[in-house]
Amino acid sequence: MTAYRRALDPPAGDFVVLGDALASTAVEYSRTSPRKRVILPFHKRDDDPLHRMLNAVQPGSYVQPHRHLSPPKAEVFIVLRGALALFVFEDDGRIRRCLRLAAGGESFGIDLAPGLYHSLFALEPDTLLYEVKCGPYAPATAKDFAPWAPAEGAPEAQRYLEELQAAFARMAVSATAAT
Repeated sequence: MTAYRRALDPPAGDFVVLGDALASTAVEYSRTSPRKRVILPFHKRDDDPLHRMLNAVQPGSYVQPHRHLSPPKAEVFIVLRGALALFVFEDDGRIRRCLRLAAGGESFGIDLAPGLYHSLFALEPDTLLYEVKCGPYAPATAKDFAPWAPAEGAPEAQRYLEELQAAFARMAVSATAAT
C-alpha cells in the first residue's frame, strides 16, 4: 500500500516561479490521495514566519471545520483553478456565511480573520488554491477543530460533508432567487 502525504516537499531555490508545472504536480497528487487533497508548500521550514502554499482539492474531500486561535492566525485563500464552497461558522456550529469562490469569478478569494471557524469543499475537479497564513507550524496547535463537527476519517464525516453540500445548494438557490 502506498503511503500518502498531507504535504509535498517544497521546491528548492531562493525563488519559485508559480506556473502550470507546479500546479499540475499538486493536482495530480490530489487525484490519487485518499484525502483527495494535498498541500504544496513554498516555505522551506515549519518555523518560517509566513506560510505560502498551493492547496489542491478534489470533490469529495472533507475538511473538518477548524480555526486558528492559539496563536491567532489570519488566513487567505485565492482560487487559481476551479471553484469551491467556503463556509464560515458561528462558534456553536451554525453557518454564518457560505460563499462560492471561483477562479476568474466575481468572488475568487477570501481573507479570514483569526479565530473564525471555517471549512471548504471543491465544487469542481482539480480546484487549486493559493493559501497564505502566518507560521510557525506546530502540529499540536495548528488547528482548533470544531467540537461540533466529525473528525476527518470518522464514520460520520461523509454524512456531514453531504449536509454541508446540501446547505450550500439551498443557500445558492435562495441567493439566486433573491436577485
